[in-house]
Amino acid sequence: MTDTEQPALPRRHAAGADSARSVLFTVLGELVLPTGGEAWTSAFIDVFGRLGVEEKAARQALMRTAADGWLSPERIGRRTRWRLTPAAERLLRDGTERIFGFTAAAADWDGRWTVVIARAPETERAARHVLRTRLRWAGFGSVMPGVWVSPRSDRGGEVLQVLAEAGLPDGYLFTAEYQGGSALAAMVGSAWDLDELTREYDEFITAFGGDVTPDPLVRVIDLVHAWRRFPWVDPGLPAQFLPAPWAGATAAALFARLHAEWAGAALAAWSGGPART
Repeated sequence: MTDTEQPALPRRHAAGADSARSVLFTVLGELVLPTGGEAWTSAFIDVFGRLGVEEKAARQALMRTAADGWLSPERIGRRTRWRLTPAAERLLRDGTERIFGFTAAAADWDGRWTVVIARAPETERAARHVLRTRLRWAGFGSVMPGVWVSPRSDRGGEVLQVLAEAGLPDGYLFTAEYQGGSALAAMVGSAWDLDELTREYDEFITAFGGDVTPDPLVRVIDLVHAWRRFPWVDPGLPAQFLPAPWAGATAAALFARLHAEWAGAALAAWSGGPART
């Protein structure tokens, strides 16, 4: 998914509505989308309760998400059934593809860089915030003021959307190849904090490399919720610029293995849960 609410690591689901809404998007993508795109309020309350989210916060998250156009409520007697809107289905399918296709390293890099030249004036704080946060979430690193780079060649459409949202029609988007000069490793080291990214991957490995809850719904939602941010904050650098061994590759393999092992039981528990029929 592409919402920019950053999920926390497992079992840190606060009682607030903001955190509940972030968890809700994970539930929608992992449980609701694959099972027909709709669910009763009681099903959401049940899974949120297992995750430690209060019922009030869960209901607020549902209403806010509907107000934003991602869910469509339908009253049937005294109950409410929530259905994904077409826009939500597209959002979640795109996010699922990106989350599950991410391997934390570019295995087939062609040596080309995507370069963005765009700088918002100091007085345009909102535009500067949109530019900085959205490009970071698209995997771009800043090598100098106004210049952003990424080894990915599939971010052009996303970049153009960011420039439009930031109100910067005079930004520039290029595809470039390195010809010479300073070592590329130095540029990579200044553009991305690989030490911090390694620490976050190590936390993920520690959290899911040992004992986990036996609850099939909780462990899958925790797993996907903890993992889903990495495809947006990790630029997917080629192996030549990464430390060896790379914690991201270890974490990606762990995520893929655990999800393959756990997803079936989680979907079965969700489909057979409260008010699913």
